[in-house]
Amino acid sequence: MFKSILVPIDLSDTDLAKPAIATAVSLSQASNGTIRLLNVLQMTPVMLAEYLPADFGAQQRQSSEEALAIVASEVGIEPSRMSSVVRQGSIYHEILEEAQAIKADLIVMASHRPAMKTYFLGSNAGHVVRYAKCSVLVVRH
Repeated sequence: MFKSILVPIDLSDTDLAKPAIATAVSLSQASNGTIRLLNVLQMTPVMLAEYLPADFGAQQRQSSEEALAIVASEVGIEPSRMSSVVRQGSIYHEILEEAQAIKADLIVMASHRPAMKTYFLGSNAGHVVRYAKCSVLVVRH
């Protein structure tokens, strides 16, 4: 049913992502599909850039790639059906771009319980649900 599943992960809270990953694994095994794990690094504000080391961006990307590789190795499906990528930019925009790039059939993502500010400002999960061109499954923790 789902041949290509995208799972965005916040590496600062991997416990939140575990139910989403487990759901994606279950769905991919049912249809022999693939899973792509995605982590999005937010852009460093210009005001802070002068206080950070010159190679901060490269270090941040490398540590995210290493952490994502560890998460991918613990998922429990064969490596040929698992991939991961780190992108940088606006979270929901990069999720949508990656979904389109890999022709995802489904995006499985975790979401916090909505807070009052989320109702007024919107959330990344809300934006993805609204604008994705494929199905989106939001897994609550």
